[in-house]
Formats: sequence, C-alpha cells, structure tokens
Amino acid sequence: MRLLLMSDTHLPKRAKQLPAPLLAEIPRADVVVHAGDWVDTATLDLLESRSRRLVGVYGNNDGPGLRARLPEVAYADLGGLRLGVVHETGAAQGRERRCATRFPDLDVLVFGHSHIPWDTTADTGLRLLNPGSPTDRRRQPYCTYMTATVAEGRLGDVELHRLPRR
Repeated sequence: MRLLLMSDTHLPKRAKQLPAPLLAEIPRADVVVHAGDWVDTATLDLLESRSRRLVGVYGNNDGPGLRARLPEVAYADLGGLRLGVVHETGAAQGRERRCATRFPDLDVLVFGHSHIPWDTTADTGLRLLNPGSPTDRRRQPYCTYMTATVAEGRLGDVELHRLPRR
C-alpha cells in the first residue's frame, strides 16, 4: 500500500495551486493523508475527487466549512498499521513523549502545523511524521511532502520529497 502524506497546503494564500509533482503522486497513492491547514474547501474537494482514499483533519487556519467536513483527529487501520492524523502536537521538545501518551494505541502519527519535516520514533515505538508543506517552506530550504509504504502492518520506505523552488 502506498501513502502520500501532506500538510499545510494553505491554498490559495501561500500558492495558487498544489505543485504538479505532488498532484502527480495522487493517482499512485492508495491513501492520501492531509494533516490540516487546507484553508480552502476547493483543495479538499480536489483531493476527495482524485484520491482512492483520503484521511484528513482540520488545522488551526481552517474555517467552519472545513471543520464541518473534517475531524480534529482521524484514525485509520491500513492493513494492520494503526495510523492517526492530527494537525498540532505542541512544541518540538518533548513531542515524542507527549504524543506517545496521548496516542498509546497508534503505530504512526502524521501531524503538521510547523511546516518543518519531522521523522522520529518515540520510546514506545510510535513513529511521528510531519511531511512539511508543499506550498510554504517558511524557514526551510524547500517545500516538501512525504511518501511511504505499508506492508504486513508495517511502515516502510518513508521518503521526504523536496519540491523545486518556484
């Protein structure tokens, strides 16, 4: 199973549209994950129409229209892998411990908010992934997204993709 992970698209404020390399990944993915801060419902509509399966949450910049359609926290069983998605996890310091306590039954937690890519594992085995942002690099050198695979209930082949500068 192939996963496409993104967050913090902030359309149309940070970009007019999703980058072409990211859009090209959608048909290749079995599951598309968006960890919030969509900003517009058009992006949700687009991903719903093009994705085989979409797992998404709302973020702090998402208004009532998105909050009515998306949960604050989403859960999915992906072939035995217990996945969770949330927008905010708090400060970087202590993140692994906080998330492992808050989400003791997960194998992987995808989050966003900071626009900073993150890939760590808590002492409990919880894998924490932040794909960064494909449209707003903030203080990062590149805009980013992630892909991964799931096989036999395990996460593998996690790859951070750098997008070309606009």
